[in-house]
Amino acid sequence: MYNIKITKTEKTRFNDINWDNLGFGQYFSDHMYLAEYKDGKWNDGEILPYGPLQLEPACCALHYGQSIFEGLKAYRRVDGHINLFRPDRNARRLNHSASRVVIPPFDENLFIEAIKLLVKIDNKFVPSKKGTSLYIRPLVFGDSNFLGVHASKTYKHVIMTSPVASYYPEGLAPVKILVDKDNVRAVRGGLGTAKTAGNYAASLFGSEAAKKQGYSQVLWLDAISRHFVDEVGAMNIMFIIDGELITPPIGSGSILEGVTRDTVIRLAQEFGIPVRERPITVEEVFHSHHEGLLQEVFGTGTAAVISPVGHLFYDGKSIIINNNEIGPIARKFYDTITGIQYGEIEDRYGWTLKIEVD
Repeated sequence: MYNIKITKTEKTRFNDINWDNLGFGQYFSDHMYLAEYKDGKWNDGEILPYGPLQLEPACCALHYGQSIFEGLKAYRRVDGHINLFRPDRNARRLNHSASRVVIPPFDENLFIEAIKLLVKIDNKFVPSKKGTSLYIRPLVFGDSNFLGVHASKTYKHVIMTSPVASYYPEGLAPVKILVDKDNVRAVRGGLGTAKTAGNYAASLFGSEAAKKQGYSQVLWLDAISRHFVDEVGAMNIMFIIDGELITPPIGSGSILEGVTRDTVIRLAQEFGIPVRERPITVEEVFHSHHEGLLQEVFGTGTAAVISPVGHLFYDGKSIIINNNEIGPIARKFYDTITGIQYGEIEDRYGWTLKIEVD
């Protein structure tokens, strides 16, 4: 159905990687996928050696931020083959992001086929140790050359891969989060629901300030009242309060529709945990802790899967959640999701896409 040209590298990067200390996003595999949009349509693209892209200084994405991306992973199954996890959701979300910054939609089936082929070609870069994976980063940006605020006429779609370990150095150890009451990341009606470059650039100022104070990430509040919880910079946020799972609703217009978020909500319903997607204020979170009702707090995202939060700081006050230890509910979600991803647990939901390798 698709005609994806393949040009393989003559020199592998495999031996340049410190496989005992992967970190996150530090190393890249041998090949990348590149598709181009011009004359009103996308081509099928090609797979070629990973390397620099030739851009002019007037490339419009550099000036006006018409750039989107996605993030998903390939996991080494216990039988040696490889799983992708819910790539259809990433394909759909990529096109949602594209619509917000006037980028032409990309064929979602081609998106998945390109990833499958790229991962199969570079399958030796998928690590086998539990907790490691091959991170997949699709990127789409306008590459017309002009100065002026309007949409590009041409675009590039690049997919690169990177063998990674845990996103946070702490791994599953609980992280410290600063609730930022002074800076905002996104506003309703803006780009908060899209994975755009500008959306993440807006988070950097507050995030850097938090890290200087010893915090791993920022918990962002809504931009209007500065009271309602939105999300953490790299993940959606969830609270277990008096036996219920509470998380801010997607319909607020400033929260990314996380794939792991949706996975956790679906699993919670199966586990018999009541789920409430509703607005929640930071004051309610702190009050529930004071009342002894706040049992667990954790983030959900592709990069970290589940990231327990052990310490929240807001407006001069700190709270410690679950004795700064991972809670049983967060652990159950992590074990179930990763078990499915690595092929240790039967996938009864149709979430995984298996790639067979020699």
